[in-house]
Amino acid sequence: MSIEAIQQVTQAETSAQEKKLAAYAQAKQKISDAERAGKQLLEQTRQRAEEQNKLAMAQAEKNATSMSQKVLSETAEASDALCKAAEARLETAAALIVKRIVNV
Repeated sequence: MSIEAIQQVTQAETSAQEKKLAAYAQAKQKISDAERAGKQLLEQTRQRAEEQNKLAMAQAEKNATSMSQKVLSETAEASDALCKAAEARLETAAALIVKRIVNV
């Protein structure tokens, strides 16, 4: 083989090695970029989930408060109705008690 041919082969091998190292570095950079983008997307998704959770909890608390007020109102109304019914029967009950005691 001539010296020129050996130099061409050596130069081709060197060029191939450089291209291989450049491709490796580029692949490594792409992996790093993809990992960084994935972590950023994960963080954004986590933050959105936390915000949605806070909104859902606030709505649930609002609904619970509203339902609680409704139940308390209904209970107060039922209690008032029972008291009025009892007051309406109070005279009859007292008369019945007196009648039984006096007639005993």
